[in-house]
Amino acid sequence: MTETIHQTAEVPETSAGQRLDQVAAQLFDGFSRSRLQSWIKSGQLLVNGETAKTRDKLFGGELLELQAELEQQGEWEAEAIDLDIVYEDDTLLVINKPAGLVVHPGSGNSSGTLLNALLHHSADLVNIPRAGIVHRLDKDTTGLMVVAKTLEAHTDLVAQLQDRTVSREYEAIAQGVMTGGGMVEANIARHPTQRIKMAVSDFGGKEAITHYRVLKRFSGHTHIRLKLETGRTHQIRVHMAHIGYPLMGDSTYAGRFKIPKGMGRELIEQLRQFPRQALHAAQLGLIHPLSGEYMEWAVPLPADMIDMLEKLKLQVRRAE
Repeated sequence: MTETIHQTAEVPETSAGQRLDQVAAQLFDGFSRSRLQSWIKSGQLLVNGETAKTRDKLFGGELLELQAELEQQGEWEAEAIDLDIVYEDDTLLVINKPAGLVVHPGSGNSSGTLLNALLHHSADLVNIPRAGIVHRLDKDTTGLMVVAKTLEAHTDLVAQLQDRTVSREYEAIAQGVMTGGGMVEANIARHPTQRIKMAVSDFGGKEAITHYRVLKRFSGHTHIRLKLETGRTHQIRVHMAHIGYPLMGDSTYAGRFKIPKGMGRELIEQLRQFPRQALHAAQLGLIHPLSGEYMEWAVPLPADMIDMLEKLKLQVRRAE
């Protein structure tokens, strides 16, 4: 299924001397500059009815005409997978992702992903990069994700993420008892020897900033709330392990299971068997790409984390 875009715009006199691709990015700001450049090269964006080059200088007063077809972005298959939809309109889709759901097809996960489910929910998403997915959650992390339903919304949301105007807050259960909240500011890069992992890097890497505060302390764990300034792969998991408080159930970054002091045998076994990192994307806020209004959503903790927190509370009461 393809979608045709037809838009026109007159070049203002103030843009005289600027390159075509620069002016096009200003006048058709719902689309990325790289995509507009490809449309110029393919003759789908005309100047006064004629083809032009991306570097051509404009004089002002020209008529730009965009008539382009959005092509299918991948060879993915639609699959009937249930989605927990928190909000939806013609521009956005906000979902509450369950644990165990991979976001995007990849090596070893060619089907059964969120992307496959999105294509079944809305076939038009095949024309949007990654079916509208603009950010990810790890397979076993639960919670809120936003999906763009139009190319303009996709461009806008990507820009918001880059500008750090999207608010993302998480809840987690960390190993160890924290004395208080704080901030971790440490660059993250691919692990030098274990390529499936990320690591804090003193030499290069990408800037990564995580804020955290204590919600509740237990005898060997801490319930925390976290806010991201940046969105690096595995950021929260890497940062919390880096400061000595890895997330409960994180088989990748927590290291060997340590038995907290004073824990009963039953609770120790339940902690050992917790099947995933105890991390949940609880709150999401952003500026709606069409209305320009700030919107915010929140979802409660999933059942497995609620159950574990209750068990930790019970352990504290028994120890008192």
